[in-house]
Amino acid sequence: MEDGKPVWAPHPADGFQLGTIVDIGADSLTIEPLKRGGKTFLAAVNQVFPAEDDVNKHVEDNCSLMYLNEATLLNNVRVRYSKDKIYTFVANILIAVNPYYDIPKLYAPDTIRQYRGRSLGTLPPHVYAIADKAYRDMKVLKLSQSIIVSGESGAGKTENTKFVLRYLTTSYGTGQDIDERIVEANPLLEAFGNAKTVRNNNSSRFGKFVEIHFSEKNAVVGGFVSHYLLEKSRICRQGPEERNYHIFYRLCAGAPEDARLRLHLGPPDTFRYLNRGCTRFFATKETDQRIPQNRKSPEHLKGGALRDPLLDDLGDYTRMCDAMKKIGLDDGEKRDLFRVVAGVLHLGNIDFEEAGSTSGGCAIRNQSGQTLEVCAELLGLEEEDLRVSLTSRVMLTTAGGAKGTVIKVPLKVEQANNARDALAKAVYSRLFDHVVTRVNQCFPFQASANFIGVLDIAGFEYFEHNSFEQFCINYCNEKLQQFFNERILKEEQELYQREGLGVNEVHYVDNQDCIDLVEAKLLGILDILDEENRLPQPSDQHFTDAVHSKHKEHFRLTIPRKSKLAVHRNVRDDEGFIIRHFAGAVCYETTKFVEKNNDALHLSLEVLVSESRDAFVRELFENANSSRDARQKAGKLSFISVGNKFKTQLNILLEKLRSTGSSFVRCIKPNLKMVSHQFEGAQILSQLQCSGMVSVLDLMQGGFPSRAPFHELYNMYQKYMPPKLTRLDPRLFCKALFKALGLDDRDYKFGLTKVFFRPGKFAEFDQIMKSDPDHLAALVKKVNKWLIHSRWKKVQWGSLSVVKLKNKILYRAGACITMQKTVRMWLCRRKHKPRIDGLVKVRNLKNRMDRFNEVVGGLKEGKQEMSRQVQDLETAIDALMLKIKNTHMTRIDIDHEFRALVSQSEQLLTAMQNKKKEEEERERLRRIQEEMERERQRREEEERRHLQEEEERRLKAEMEMKRKQEEEERKRREEEEKRIQEEMELQLQVEREEEASRQAVLEQERRDRELALRIAASEAELIPEEGLNDSGLRSNDSSVPSSPERAAAAGPTKALTMEEMAREMTELLARGPQVQASKAAAAARKHELSKWKYAELRDAINTSCDIELLASCREEFHRRLKVYHAWKSRNRKRNTEAEQRAPKSVTDYGRVRPVRTSSQQNAAPPIPARQYEVAMSRQQRYFRIPFIRPGDQFKDPPSKKKGWWYAHFDGPWIARQMELHPDKHPILLVAGKDDMDMCELSLEETGLSRKRGAEILPRQFEEIWERCGGVQYLRSAIESRQARPTYATAMLQGMFK
Repeated sequence: MEDGKPVWAPHPADGFQLGTIVDIGADSLTIEPLKRGGKTFLAAVNQVFPAEDDVNKHVEDNCSLMYLNEATLLNNVRVRYSKDKIYTFVANILIAVNPYYDIPKLYAPDTIRQYRGRSLGTLPPHVYAIADKAYRDMKVLKLSQSIIVSGESGAGKTENTKFVLRYLTTSYGTGQDIDERIVEANPLLEAFGNAKTVRNNNSSRFGKFVEIHFSEKNAVVGGFVSHYLLEKSRICRQGPEERNYHIFYRLCAGAPEDARLRLHLGPPDTFRYLNRGCTRFFATKETDQRIPQNRKSPEHLKGGALRDPLLDDLGDYTRMCDAMKKIGLDDGEKRDLFRVVAGVLHLGNIDFEEAGSTSGGCAIRNQSGQTLEVCAELLGLEEEDLRVSLTSRVMLTTAGGAKGTVIKVPLKVEQANNARDALAKAVYSRLFDHVVTRVNQCFPFQASANFIGVLDIAGFEYFEHNSFEQFCINYCNEKLQQFFNERILKEEQELYQREGLGVNEVHYVDNQDCIDLVEAKLLGILDILDEENRLPQPSDQHFTDAVHSKHKEHFRLTIPRKSKLAVHRNVRDDEGFIIRHFAGAVCYETTKFVEKNNDALHLSLEVLVSESRDAFVRELFENANSSRDARQKAGKLSFISVGNKFKTQLNILLEKLRSTGSSFVRCIKPNLKMVSHQFEGAQILSQLQCSGMVSVLDLMQGGFPSRAPFHELYNMYQKYMPPKLTRLDPRLFCKALFKALGLDDRDYKFGLTKVFFRPGKFAEFDQIMKSDPDHLAALVKKVNKWLIHSRWKKVQWGSLSVVKLKNKILYRAGACITMQKTVRMWLCRRKHKPRIDGLVKVRNLKNRMDRFNEVVGGLKEGKQEMSRQVQDLETAIDALMLKIKNTHMTRIDIDHEFRALVSQSEQLLTAMQNKKKEEEERERLRRIQEEMERERQRREEEERRHLQEEEERRLKAEMEMKRKQEEEERKRREEEEKRIQEEMELQLQVEREEEASRQAVLEQERRDRELALRIAASEAELIPEEGLNDSGLRSNDSSVPSSPERAAAAGPTKALTMEEMAREMTELLARGPQVQASKAAAAARKHELSKWKYAELRDAINTSCDIELLASCREEFHRRLKVYHAWKSRNRKRNTEAEQRAPKSVTDYGRVRPVRTSSQQNAAPPIPARQYEVAMSRQQRYFRIPFIRPGDQFKDPPSKKKGWWYAHFDGPWIARQMELHPDKHPILLVAGKDDMDMCELSLEETGLSRKRGAEILPRQFEEIWERCGGVQYLRSAIESRQARPTYATAMLQGMFK
């Protein structure tokens, strides 16, 4: 705000917009947009971010920006998108924005050759760079790699997957037919697995993991495709603007005429499985004319063909047939595929009606007889068997009577429709499995060293109506998001810790509880759904109730009526549930959940298709026979669970991903209309947040995304170096390179096994290393110079080592002499051991004589006698020591004389101890007497203090009684004033009515006179007015009473006029508290301070004599301080600690906005500012609480580093502040001079008055203040006119005067 720099503020459509801060509120900022005509608006403090100096500048890696936040990320993506640069890096993660048109030369063969073998960051961001990085990582680390492509439907996942596959097969393929087969497999999979949706014209309705396998020589040898969760419900029903799978429309539009007749195909609107959605073909102008009119639906004829640059049903049919041929499918197998597809279409046209028999079943309509015959022919079934299987089901008895008895149960119309749709789904899903199997068979491989897998799976989905498919997709994305967190965030930080880099930890939301909610055993939603499927009569409502009852208190699960969308609040509790995913809450409608979770057919239908005459159809269901017998034995309890099957596949996929290296491509959809050059910021910001990019930015602020092992750098750059440099150790080689290049130590760090680079710095290093030969020659020269320096240091170290060795030899020679001396001394000691021991014992006894002298010195009586005995004992000890030294005494003689001396010393010690005890006993009796005297004085003092407390309680009781009497008197006075006011108001009303009537009479006379003037010829003709009437009228104005009572009361005394009565009434009412408060509120509003500057507020506080203005200025000044400090702490620069002016408990209390009660909301206006200032100026309060600075809380144990925070409040605001910390100088602050460093909260906002033990006596505060030099500090502030006038400054000035 001070510099006027632009900031990013939230915008509902663009995500963020540029503006400047014009004012600071309590918890919000006032933003003025930079666009002309924009109105100022409020924005939350945590949603405003600093902007770059040049907002139109764009960088290839977002980590190169000065400010790493979601606003600068979105702006960088926006600027690059406007320049057709759709790829952007966030560290090693690629963001890809769908351009919705072909950018020239972006994917050309020259571009593929350009990116081959280049390090990440040396060229502009591209999906080819990610693919080449994965290949180089696989080659160097000998570890398989995975590329995870994720994003919303329509974000471009499938296209980027194809570009990755094309790059790998083109750059590192063997040039054989297998490379082309891997690329051509995609059109075939898209034909059977992609469809038009509302959000994407070519949406993949299944997930796939494409593996490209490499040999030991890192050449492509084959591939493998795994698929997940085909959306089978689309086969039977689509939305109004959506289509079924592409294969149906391509077959209707592009099949040759003989094939069309053989398959009995017509326009899409003639098939039930197609006509409930969009029936128009994708076509260009040329291909639309080539499609015969009899193949187009009425909708197509009316609205024309659908347009998409990547889709053309007629042309795609031809390309699909070519792809089938290239991957090895012959014409017979191609006809089999088309025949089954046509059979599914005809199966959907079979209709049912109620049967006329008493069985209660149904029958096939007569109009569907031809369709039934065609369907049976195409699928190789008997017409009658198909009719019976669709209208009834077979049950086998397992108990009661003969086991294995076949019972035929007729089906109702609805059940028959469900059975028909189930058969269609089963046939098409088995057909899709067969297509994937044939695709895998077309590029087999014998052996594989490693592989690169590309995962293309639907991103997080949320629609107005979400069903079982969205539930499974979002469950998959929860697992992938957890893998993303582990791989990018968690593992990255663990790597930093292992390598010892010391990078700050980044916190992220762990979604394991949401995953457990779905997949946990017994209590997971999938297991609850499986249990519901095993019941005899399962229902969606019972399943939903079970979910709610078992997870009633779960944070992630709630009921639909708590949704923020009105359409979901209409869903009943037993019809759905809401799950709070990592990307947001989604409401799932559980209708059809039970049906969609069961992938098993009726036994009769399964037997029918598994025994088809057609070998191809029979092959599709070849695994059904083996599992049918088991289901016959288990009955209803055995079924094929779609959810658990998907969970198993997903866990296998994640295990495979965790065992490989990983790269991430986050695809972004720029707009919902799927048009080019339209950037919807709010929607893109939501996608960036859901993809975890904001958490990555937080990590990259202090991270090192690029890294390389020492041996890899050695192998990479040794070919550029002369032979004598390549003989170096890899670590020394890298160290020599970095030192020679003179790189900034902040741009890289050496770990234990790797070297780590800041974002973008590895590319600069690589560019320097691969630059022109002249530069390399200079670099080699620098390396040689550094090596010479290092070797010279080694020579110096070697010389010092030799000198050290010489000194060590001399030291060891001296040590040998010491050893010889010690041995000789030991031999001598062994010879004279008894005498030595005797001397030691006697010397110890002599050393105790000092203790004897101390005891004697402490005696008060008999000191001379005891001193003489000690002197005799000391003389005997000296004589024995001299005897031992001069004569050869045996050990026994020495011990005998020593024991005699010890006995003598003990007797002497006992005598002294007894005498000492007698003296101590006398001293103890004296102390007891003194203690009794002190106890008597203490009791007298306590009794005096008790009497004083009693007196204080009595005074307080009298004060409370007096206060109650005054309160009753005030209430009585207010009631009296209220009554008088009501009487006066009634009286004034009567007088106003009389005044109005008098004015009416005067007005009438005035009009009569004017009329007479117009009629009369001259003024003389007027009849003069009667004086009596005039005087009578005038008397009404002054002396006529307004009522008989007033006339009687007037009497001889002078009556009060209306003005005097009003004045008297005003003065009477002015004494009421409500009137005074209203006046005070009106007076308080006269000071408009919102446009005042900070300097003006400070000058007014320091110089103003107006109490009301002073109070207003203080309140506004502290309000702005609070807002500014809150915003400044939110937007501090990276790698800086947050400043703290008061303990965290004080500031946290100040952030909590108290809830106003109804009595507070309806309270009287506040007291006048002058009265408030005067009242508060009498209150001087002092507080002390513990305080630990943020920088000290991790250095030493808190118990050793705990400091104290002192505060002196002059009325509501702080006047003086102290911080006392161990091993630091005291921090003294006074109001006026140190406002920016002091606590800006008022006494009420700090909550200090409510903290037990926080308030201290003024004496305690003043002692600490004076001891820390506060008097001199405050005096210097007063002399320099920087201190604000407070109670403390006034007292200090008075003391000096």
